[in-house]
Amino acid sequence: MRRKIKEEAGFEFGVSVYLWLAILVTLLPIWYVLMISLTPLKVSPSLIIAPWDWTIEAYRQLTNSPRFLRATINTILITVLGVFISLIATVLTAYPLSKPKLPGRNFFVFLALFVFLFNAGLIPSFLLVKDLGMLNTWWSLILPVAISVYNLFVVKAFFQNLPPSLIEAAQIDGASEMQILWRVVLPLSTPILMTVGLFYAVGYWNEFFTAILYMSDKDLMPLSVFLRDVLSGAENAEFSEGNFYSTTSQEALKMAAVVLTMVPMLLVYPWIQRYFTKGVLLGGVKE
Repeated sequence: MRRKIKEEAGFEFGVSVYLWLAILVTLLPIWYVLMISLTPLKVSPSLIIAPWDWTIEAYRQLTNSPRFLRATINTILITVLGVFISLIATVLTAYPLSKPKLPGRNFFVFLALFVFLFNAGLIPSFLLVKDLGMLNTWWSLILPVAISVYNLFVVKAFFQNLPPSLIEAAQIDGASEMQILWRVVLPLSTPILMTVGLFYAVGYWNEFFTAILYMSDKDLMPLSVFLRDVLSGAENAEFSEGNFYSTTSQEALKMAAVVLTMVPMLLVYPWIQRYFTKGVLLGGVKE
């Protein structure tokens, strides 16, 4: 008995040590980026625990940059609009596919799976976006990725696991399919919709390759492209014209851009996380 207790205690201690090491490995790069962003010009940027003297000058200069503010607004609008369209498209596609009696259901499921595994490639995608007249518009960042096949199958599986008696009860009451979806299914789907919505939001917030590919107007560029330009030094000429680096180092400015880019998602995630641990259903059928 004592041996079993010692083994359990040793196992719990090992798991605790592993988790603390995982937390340390995860937080150390974030801490390093934050400390470098607060390092003043007179201190040489290095792997420091914390600067003896710190300043928020890098953040002040970044937030005073017209392009940073414009890129931030663009990203917020793209993310909000994209998540709204993606959730509507995903739900309206997943709900019919969750019906076993839907004519041609297997074909459409196979088609979605085929698209998930294979794609046309970069050049055909660009030509399609060009022919649809979406170049240099936000639609080129939203519509081609409006539905994630992975998220589609996740939502479809959730709808299939809803109690059939709920749907049958609504049908007996004379509700149409859209009324069932709006009044029965969606109120029970808050956890999965919030989770999938977070996946979409992170994707839209961090997207920069399609913006570089489909857009050339800097006024429409999202924040991730601005961050890439800062990290690569492409913004140095523009900023130096206004004595941009006079009171802070380039490294501090780059790290401040990284922090400002990731903070919104870090603030949103804890609020969404509570839906991950909630019950799959918000209600049930009483027998």
